[in-house]
Amino acid sequence: MKKLLGLSIFIISTSISAQSLKDFSTPKGYEKITEARGDLDKDGKEETVVIFNITTKSISEDREDFPRIFYILKSTDGKQKIWQENSIFLFSSATGFYPESNAAPEITIKNNSFSIKQVFNTNSRHTQTYKHTFRFQNGDFYLIGSHSRFEDTCDFNDLNEINFSTGKVIVNHQYSSCEEDERDTPKDYHKEFVHQFKPLIKMNSFRIGENKFKIPGSDKDLYY
Repeated sequence: MKKLLGLSIFIISTSISAQSLKDFSTPKGYEKITEARGDLDKDGKEETVVIFNITTKSISEDREDFPRIFYILKSTDGKQKIWQENSIFLFSSATGFYPESNAAPEITIKNNSFSIKQVFNTNSRHTQTYKHTFRFQNGDFYLIGSHSRFEDTCDFNDLNEINFSTGKVIVNHQYSSCEEDERDTPKDYHKEFVHQFKPLIKMNSFRIGENKFKIPGSDKDLYY
């Protein structure tokens, strides 16, 4: 009986919440670049995560560089409703050294969580990849995973991965040489440890690179 009562309360509260959401229609000047569908709140219904370029306001005078925004939409009575919206951790369309070759962000939905992957070049040899994963829990979306890879064409490959739910952190830096003749290169560095993240960061409070903590046994900080 308690389980049935709890389920009934959840269904009722979810229904009331959905009814209070605003209808969604694509704003003028918004260009959809990618979307994905999947169940994010375990109610058996698919939500839609969609990313847009806002083409009405380039942030650069020299080239087209559009800010981006994503929405999480719920389907209610045949209508799309705005559940969440966020623009603070998406990079603009012309970010990087070769903006014309930038791929669109990738969205994946798995295990009731969604991830957004962003890739761009920081110069002619360096590539930055970010992948952040968010899950709906305790009434909001929280950051539960961070993947950052910064790599050179031949000199180095730096990887930092964080599982915020378990606290597991992986730092892996590999070095080589772009020169044909062998030369001294830094030693590879690999460290795995557990760090307590309390409280978890809410999705709408997260900005890439504005958070850090000290790597144990090191004088270096890990930014995420």
